[in-house]
Amino acid sequence: MNKFYPLAVAAVRNETRDTIAVTFNVPPELQETFTYQQGQHLTLRALINDEDVRRSYSICSAVQDKLLRVAIKRCASGLFSTWANDTLKPGAVIEVMPPMGHFNVPLAAANARNYVAFAAGSGITPILSIIKTTLLTEPNSRFTLFYGNRASSCVIFKEDLTDLKDIYMERLQLAYVMSREQQDIDLFNGRITREKTEQLLRHWIRVEDIDIAFICGPEDMMHGVSAALQEAGMPKQNIKIELFAASVPKHQHKPRDLGALARNETDVTVIMDGNHTSFTMDKDKESILDAGLRAGIDMRYSCKSGVCSTCRCKLVEGKVEMDVNYALEDYEVARGFVLSCQSFPVTDKVVIDFDQAE
Repeated sequence: MNKFYPLAVAAVRNETRDTIAVTFNVPPELQETFTYQQGQHLTLRALINDEDVRRSYSICSAVQDKLLRVAIKRCASGLFSTWANDTLKPGAVIEVMPPMGHFNVPLAAANARNYVAFAAGSGITPILSIIKTTLLTEPNSRFTLFYGNRASSCVIFKEDLTDLKDIYMERLQLAYVMSREQQDIDLFNGRITREKTEQLLRHWIRVEDIDIAFICGPEDMMHGVSAALQEAGMPKQNIKIELFAASVPKHQHKPRDLGALARNETDVTVIMDGNHTSFTMDKDKESILDAGLRAGIDMRYSCKSGVCSTCRCKLVEGKVEMDVNYALEDYEVARGFVLSCQSFPVTDKVVIDFDQAE
């Protein structure tokens, strides 16, 4: 799982003026390697201006499509997204890591559930995969989507969503919330916030009718929606959140007081692809990921912001402290999983295992 594979771009389609959908050609010998679940993401790597740049993008196809496709929205200061939007053409080759992520729930044909999703902007990308896969897999389930954008021209995958609505008229509800385009129903004007969610729960959908909720978008929007759902009585464990690195401000590590008698160095062992590699690092100077990369270990990573979970691994010995964690659920932390990009050693010896992280 730590390996990148060169994949050729099969197609590039403009979804909006600043977003492209990129489809990869997966050769027969890699079909099993790139089998994905709804809501998962890919880590892409490219050499841009002699810099090794990695970014994670959500798969936006249904599992049944067997089509490896991601959407890349141009960000104002996004090195990879700008390069991709400006230069990617069919035939180009990008290094791609196999699918990862846990932004989903198990599906079964016998289920009869009511799902709801709140998305904003490019947050629609994993949601589209989840909606289509769910409706195809569970013929007795229903889905409601609240999708926030500035205006109709900014709606990513508008054609795909319209097609889905035409196919599943009785089981799919689409509600567009616009912040800069006036709509007939005032409830759907503005931004998706905690207050807007409270209004939607009063006037459009009852929280007691929702089995599972998915949220993907800017950080403040997701926290607001989640808070409104929980305040209305929805269990936290039934709310699934996916955060994008671009929406999170960069975190600056604050040095800890290690104490006068504490040892400043830690012996770290990294288990990856069955190999054990050890190195020594300062406890509070840099993360385990950065120290490992500096030691020459090709540890997997993407955002380095504690968001994408690409660097997820299991702590099998010792103790670490994570600066931030936007990617792991509480139960994952309880089972010993950590993000190496945010982990700083506490004990004199630490062992992390990437092979147990799947």
